[in-house]
Amino acid sequence: MRRRTSPRRITKPHVMGPVQTYHVEGITHEAKGVARLDGKVTFIEGALPGESVTAQVIKAGRRFDEAVLHSIIEPSDYRVDPVCPHFSICGGCSFQHLTDEKQLAAKTDWLQGQLRKVVTTQNFEPLSDVSTKYRRRARIAIDQKKGVVAMGFRGKSSSDIVSIDQCVVLTPPLQKTFQSLKNALLQNELAGLLGHIELLEDTKGISVLFRLNFDVTDALKEAWESWAQKDQVTLYWQAPKASKAEVSLEKMRHYELGGLKLNYHPQDFIQVNAAMNQKMVTQAIDWLVLNNQDIVLDLFCGVGNFSLPLAQHAQKVIGVEVQASMVEAARQNAQRNGLDNVAFVAADLTQPVENGLINKQITKVLLDPPRAGAFEFLDSIIKIAPIQILYVSCNASTLARDAEYLVAKGYRVLRVSLMDMFPQTSHVETMMLLQKKK
Repeated sequence: MRRRTSPRRITKPHVMGPVQTYHVEGITHEAKGVARLDGKVTFIEGALPGESVTAQVIKAGRRFDEAVLHSIIEPSDYRVDPVCPHFSICGGCSFQHLTDEKQLAAKTDWLQGQLRKVVTTQNFEPLSDVSTKYRRRARIAIDQKKGVVAMGFRGKSSSDIVSIDQCVVLTPPLQKTFQSLKNALLQNELAGLLGHIELLEDTKGISVLFRLNFDVTDALKEAWESWAQKDQVTLYWQAPKASKAEVSLEKMRHYELGGLKLNYHPQDFIQVNAAMNQKMVTQAIDWLVLNNQDIVLDLFCGVGNFSLPLAQHAQKVIGVEVQASMVEAARQNAQRNGLDNVAFVAADLTQPVENGLINKQITKVLLDPPRAGAFEFLDSIIKIAPIQILYVSCNASTLARDAEYLVAKGYRVLRVSLMDMFPQTSHVETMMLLQKKK
């Protein structure tokens, strides 16, 4: 028999399409205008609903095309001038050309589409705050080529670093620190030794963490410690190949939350929007209507961001987190705040759990998983059979998947909230309350 071989695939040369006129009908949650030409969908970055524009296809697909905006013939009534001069090239923000109200409407439409199989009639209760100067944490990319330092964020659909002079979503103190840091790094040898920089603001003040790719001399460290002291900044150093910076107890960070004080390592996860974090926790407590009979299981609890406020209203709270260091921090936070009705357990929630966590006395469950969701733990929640489940999600697609499973197992969706944790960007946070059917 002759051996059959697949013909070698030949890559076609990349060809730009002609500039054509489009009428934009809608917008995606990534701020791409949606238009149709001869029945085929075209996504146009930077175009808004209701506009007539000219655009050029740069990527043709079988089901849809992608195009770049050339000109706006008829602008939308909701188009505004971006507040950041780097908006057109920086990949950090995608919605600055649209009013705040319409940004939220676009995200709501998209979220309703994502959750259409489990939510049909409920209103998506919006939760929002200021649209700029809100971000208290940021990872800054840095690169030095031929003596020129680029410091900022990745570009739109690119891995290139966009060197910025300002960032309108950073808090004013972080913005000031960013500018001072950039000026100090421009002619300094440290720039070529860094992987990235982490900026952080909390109730303890401002901190800067240098993630090193190479070792630095003691003299260079001392010089930068002097800069930090002058700028009233706490400096942290993460050694090459180290998974985390070594931080002494007295240099741990802390933030306040409704009268509580939560300590954490500067690289532990915390919500980057402090005002929205407070509103989110308050809403969670309001929705769960806790009383002194409730025993709450808080999954993916971190250092106690939900656990400690919940413990002020419930009989008991059990927090579960995979990172042992964060579990220890949560325990210490409970002790410092005088809460003796909360316990913390270290466990990998993507693996089968010990029987000790499957507590039939648990009445309510709160979970705030990473982007991958919590599908592996859902069977355990079903065995617990809580009256209510409050699901906080940073990924609508995995929330939709997990919510479908919970609905199939006897729960119904009571309330949904779109939480605009990251205004000007495409990111969407969601809170969903599910109730066990009688």
